[in-house]
Amino acid sequence: MSLLLDWDLLPLAVVLSSFLPGIAIMFLREEQSGIRTGLNLAGAVAKLVLVGFMLQGVGAGVVYEWRLQVLPGLELSLVGDALALLFVTLSAVLWLVTTVYAIGYLEGSPNRTRFFSFFSLCVTATTGIALAGDLFTFVFFFEALTWATYPLVVHRGTPEAIRAGRLYLIYTLGAGAALVLGAVWFQVETGTVAFAQGGAVLPAEAAAAPVRYLALFLLLLAGVGVKAAFFPVHGWLPIAMVAPAPVSALLHAVAVVKAGAFGVVRLIHSLFGVEVATEVGGAGVVAALAAFTILYGSIQALRQDDLKRLLAFSTVSQLSYIALGVALIAPLAQVGGLVHLIHQGILKITLFFCAGLLAETLGVKKVSAMAGIARRMPFTMLAFVVAALGMMGIPPTPGFISKWYLGVGAIEAGAGWVVPVLLASSLLNAAYFLPVIRTAYLDEPHESWVEDPRRAVNPGAPRARGLGARRLGRLEAHPFLLLPTLAVALLALATGLLAGSPWSPLGWAELIVARGIQ
Repeated sequence: MSLLLDWDLLPLAVVLSSFLPGIAIMFLREEQSGIRTGLNLAGAVAKLVLVGFMLQGVGAGVVYEWRLQVLPGLELSLVGDALALLFVTLSAVLWLVTTVYAIGYLEGSPNRTRFFSFFSLCVTATTGIALAGDLFTFVFFFEALTWATYPLVVHRGTPEAIRAGRLYLIYTLGAGAALVLGAVWFQVETGTVAFAQGGAVLPAEAAAAPVRYLALFLLLLAGVGVKAAFFPVHGWLPIAMVAPAPVSALLHAVAVVKAGAFGVVRLIHSLFGVEVATEVGGAGVVAALAAFTILYGSIQALRQDDLKRLLAFSTVSQLSYIALGVALIAPLAQVGGLVHLIHQGILKITLFFCAGLLAETLGVKKVSAMAGIARRMPFTMLAFVVAALGMMGIPPTPGFISKWYLGVGAIEAGAGWVVPVLLASSLLNAAYFLPVIRTAYLDEPHESWVEDPRRAVNPGAPRARGLGARRLGRLEAHPFLLLPTLAVALLALATGLLAGSPWSPLGWAELIVARGIQ
């Protein structure tokens, strides 16, 4: 065991555990579903086991480092420390459940080989971002994530999907150019691209040229802010909801938006340092932008009848809690921001799984079509309610824990204005989630269920296919779809109820802040 814990190739092995299956799947024929499923599940399980070994080591104080020289002064650097493991563990756990869900959801669909190949490559890039030990490695995987997710966004090949993919590329490639330019500028100014505890920018240098360093900070913020879905560069996210439900879940809970939020953490803590970021005004910009985005996203969610668009704007809002927390000086606020990276991921993937079940099994995509649906799919809606209450911040859900730490930390930091923002956001969360729950449970259901119940609520819907079609005469969806949904809902409850455990997301976030974010 000790040999495994001290093995510095572990970060590389974690990255390869999804990369190698993704490449292998690319060469499979469409009908080789058994091999494809085996590779998917083997890679997901292997990643989870490897991450488990890393968690043991990092918890005991081990830091894993793997480096490969690329150019003079530049290297690919993978570092497994407490902060990296927070994001990597989320990716590993949710990739496994999403893989099971996607296998069931896409049963009988075309182009599954292409889908699962890029699905694995997407998680590879996300893992690389989490483990990046310097800005060069971060940029490499950040750009790889853009290209790995594009085929997933356009997977269905409809004109709407192609338009969404084109807009996604416009936003993310523009942001990528800003990030590359900012990385080069950062190396010129500081002489390094390494992430460092307390930041790599010397306070004296920043104090001598605050305007120049603020401009550099804002350029890098623009680079990561698109994927973080800050207002006003969030427009790609609701439109990307044309992708299949597993992709939406991956985008919102594990991959793209979390990569952007994690980039904000790295920008403030690992590149500039909280002290310098605050002195030049960058942290204040992030806090103000995050607060506005929190309220804006919630208000936009209120206006949506399409369930996935409602959830997309909810993500725009909820994601900014992470940035708001890490932009404040107080340790408790930073704990709240970091732990919300996990809490939001678990809650949001539950909601998107539920939305996928409603669409796949009954063809229900709009809130107005959900009347009485809880009587038809009680377990699905129970999972939805658990996650929705978490988003509202009702105790003892994980959302309450995040907001509590953010509020107390904001007061500790002398930023009392954050508390009304959090309260207003919680009220807005209730204002758009409670009507969904009321419609599902209290409104009269549709008159009848026909042979294909999807067409009872949506006459223009295509005939149900795949695993969803096999159980239309019964309650609920196929277990391959339902069980992952219930699993993440239970995980959400557990993270709230067991928050006091040192191995809970909250306990790990406290460990990161206690050791100093690097």
